[in-house]
Amino acid sequence: TPRSIEYDVFAKITSKLREAADGGPKAFPQLAAALYENRRLWTELAFDLAEPGNQLPDALRAQLLSLAQFTINHTDAVLKNKAEASVLIDLNIAIMRGLKGQGDAP
Repeated sequence: TPRSIEYDVFAKITSKLREAADGGPKAFPQLAAALYENRRLWTELAFDLAEPGNQLPDALRAQLLSLAQFTINHTDAVLKNKAEASVLIDLNIAIMRGLKGQGDAP
């Protein structure tokens, strides 16, 4: 289903982010690559959300667009070594839970 495909894409990218973030300073090239993929995912998501035919409720679309903007800004901060990637990982995990219909369940 489209939801399971979205979940799989988030899971793959989140795994790369987590592995690179856990690798320390030597893993910065891998982190930068994972951040790029994550930003690309969120950018594509934002384009989809902005489409007139998107059937999500307006309030949810607005919230997800806000999260997309946050992700793009936070990615820049991580790349400048002014923020941690863990926030992006947590955000992706929360989205994955929503895609699985788990809400805030662990």
